Amino acid sequence: MPNPTIKPAILLSPVETGYVAYDPATDTLHHLNPVAALIAELCDGSRSPDEIVRLVGPLIPEGKAGEVDQWIANALQAGLLIPSDGSAAGLREFSAAELYELVGRLKEYGKMQTAYICAKRVVELDPQDWQAWYLLGDLCQYVGKREEARTAFQNYFSANPDDAEIEHLLVALRDDTPPVRASDRTIQQIYKGFARTFETRLVDDLKYQGPERLWEAIHAVVGDKTGLSMVDIGCGSGLAGVRLRPIASTMSGVDLSPEMLELARKREIYDRLENAEITEWLEKTPEQFDLITSCDCLIYFGDLHRITAAAAKRLKPGGAFAFSLERGNKSPFCLTDTGRYEHHPDHVRDIAAASGLTVACINEAFLRYEYTDEVIGLYAVLQKENRAAA
Repeated sequence: MPNPTIKPAILLSPVETGYVAYDPATDTLHHLNPVAALIAELCDGSRSPDEIVRLVGPLIPEGKAGEVDQWIANALQAGLLIPSDGSAAGLREFSAAELYELVGRLKEYGKMQTAYICAKRVVELDPQDWQAWYLLGDLCQYVGKREEARTAFQNYFSANPDDAEIEHLLVALRDDTPPVRASDRTIQQIYKGFARTFETRLVDDLKYQGPERLWEAIHAVVGDKTGLSMVDIGCGSGLAGVRLRPIASTMSGVDLSPEMLELARKREIYDRLENAEITEWLEKTPEQFDLITSCDCLIYFGDLHRITAAAAKRLKPGGAFAFSLERGNKSPFCLTDTGRYEHHPDHVRDIAAASGLTVACINEAFLRYEYTDEVIGLYAVLQKENRAAA
């Protein structure tokens, strides 16, 4: 038998249980335990099967050497190995451009592990492909390779220092002291790129339930009241506004992203839309509201004292500030590797007390998926004292 060698197109990647070997030509993923991984590494065309058996022999039970021969034969049949004499014609390694294109298709079909393996090979073949580094960083996060994600995003950022989103993400991945909130530039960049596919990705792919769960918290406090003057801060495309419009007599929307406001405008549910940073808007407007809502917006804020104080001043007596957050276990809050903040329920109670508001409701329930993991949301309603009623 000719000396066996790994098929040129095969991409190897270490995992906790050994290796995975991906064949992009056939879209086949082979799972190799540590011994199989060693055999595969020894199959470099310079050794015969007998030599490989002698090298691997000390690692396997006595009398099992025949299993190494059998594994090699099976790997040859499966296309993981080929004869080194050139009898397997037409086999070659994929180019960086071919693999980059393949990564996109694999992601589209949800094959993130194999997409990661291919993206890693792309940057090995072409380390100056900065978009490939960005893509690799995203895939590393999906498959749980935090250190690799940091390296990939740092390499991308070194060539793209104006990318505010990645600059913010690297703060989390480097465990640096987080900012009080994500910058305006970061938010505007995220949603400029996100707007076109926003609702499809959020609602269909991630099963987003924020508006419905926030409505349940609000209804538990306001009951069947209608005719409320309302402002939806961080209104985005209006997903929450659609759910809340029936209880509002007037409803304004405020958002930092022009692209998201354009989506909201098409819904024709808001009486007015304004492009502004929401904290500054609340601090400057002279208006008073029965209800101020913020659904899936304060996840880009860390300390919520300032915005809650601003909201409290804009509430009519008996009015409510209702918002959703991502629930975290670290008090008071932390910046996660997604670039969003998680908040502990104690922080909600602290900001309410500091702003003179009462925690009328605070629920924990499903928010959406993050990759394949459930994200639990906090749904809070903080209420201003009704002095007239008192």
